[in-house]
Amino acid sequence: MSTPIRIAVLDDYQNVALSMADWSPVTARASVTVFADHVFDADELVARLAPFDVVFVMRERTPLPRSILERLPRLRMIASTGNVNASIDTEAAADLGIHVSTTGGSIGSTVELTWALILAAARHLVAERQSVAEGGWQTTVGRELDRRVLGVLGLGRIGSRVARVGAAFGMDVVAWSQNLTPEAAQDAGARYLPREEFFATADVVTVHLKLSERSLGLIGAAELAAMKPSALLVNTSRGPIVDEGALIDALRSGSIAGAGLDVFDVEPLPADHPLRTMPNVTATPHIGYVADRPYRTFFRDAVAAMAEWLDGQT
Repeated sequence: MSTPIRIAVLDDYQNVALSMADWSPVTARASVTVFADHVFDADELVARLAPFDVVFVMRERTPLPRSILERLPRLRMIASTGNVNASIDTEAAADLGIHVSTTGGSIGSTVELTWALILAAARHLVAERQSVAEGGWQTTVGRELDRRVLGVLGLGRIGSRVARVGAAFGMDVVAWSQNLTPEAAQDAGARYLPREEFFATADVVTVHLKLSERSLGLIGAAELAAMKPSALLVNTSRGPIVDEGALIDALRSGSIAGAGLDVFDVEPLPADHPLRTMPNVTATPHIGYVADRPYRTFFRDAVAAMAEWLDGQT
């Protein structure tokens, strides 16, 4: 290329991108600019990315639809972490001659965070930790999970592992999803329940579905109303699978006891959003995949993909 190649690394919230892999195969031939902040506005995003040939995105933090890609004539490559990124319009990228690469990853950290949220919500860990920090002592009565019902919505790679942990805790594991059969549920160590019975029976509902047209808003006001007043909802999958407005109403009214949430409709979550401060919500900032091993895999594979692309430019 006639001009120096420029690479933008987006949304490096922890400022760790350059320390998670050996970037020398890339930095020897291109300049790398790291952005730690997130840009919501489309015009601001286009202005930021306009000078770059390559954009490195971490999962779905910054969506790249056709409306953005068409305004970036210099862009030639998108390096994305994870083995799929639904927020990139890959058809538009192909039409525009933009190469898109993905990486390997792992699911263990998301399984672990799911259980961290279940346990934190059941035992009020945030409130009790705050009490200790402020000089107090016991303030709540937690819920024992043994012999209660764990409802797993989606028995894929993550959901099936969450189910096994639930069984190890002595929980009765039930499952439902649109394509799940009783035989497949049994193979994963769970009991299949029809949709209505699933939501009415579970003491904890944990969501493990991919976001799609079929799963969008799958848990709405009717499903939340069917749940026990003592039930907990945990979502480490994607925010829009749950109707956020209906969830807030259910939490405010006490229709369900609480929620553990790692994903939201808009991310980062707006500073004044009610889910940040509701006392019966344990919220984390989409960190299911934010752990040492997945990060090292993400950055190693992405750097390798960018280096391979650079090989083709010289």
